[in-house]
Amino acid sequence: MSAAENLTTKLSEPDKVDAYVSKLDHRLKEVVQALRELILTTDAEIGEEVKWNAPAFFYSGEMRPFNPKEYKRYLVVFNLFKKDCVRLVFPSGAKVNDTSGLLEGTYADGRRLAHFHSLEDVNSKKEAMQHVIKEWLRLLDK
Repeated sequence: MSAAENLTTKLSEPDKVDAYVSKLDHRLKEVVQALRELILTTDAEIGEEVKWNAPAFFYSGEMRPFNPKEYKRYLVVFNLFKKDCVRLVFPSGAKVNDTSGLLEGTYADGRRLAHFHSLEDVNSKKEAMQHVIKEWLRLLDK
């Protein structure tokens, strides 16, 4: 088996995320939609699905096989439990050198969070978000 045959990809499921967002009852639904668009337009190899009962975004390109429990593909997952903000969980956020202050928290498992309270918040943090996403994709063990 050649090295190319060992590589795996993951399919995006935008229809499932569309259905999830259309039924979403959250006061910041427009923030969710804006963040989704921002994430997806940052790089053509970002896919989406509903995982952990929320939209989740991942690297959809070729990668060597790995233990699925490592969640190496996952970039960011929405956390919509709070009604006053939209939290984005970056499972491997600690790997990214974020000097903007976008990513918050120091969790033992390496995740970091970003909080958004309004569309203005999304717009003001757009460059920092795109930098973090691109840096994570650059560091990804493909």
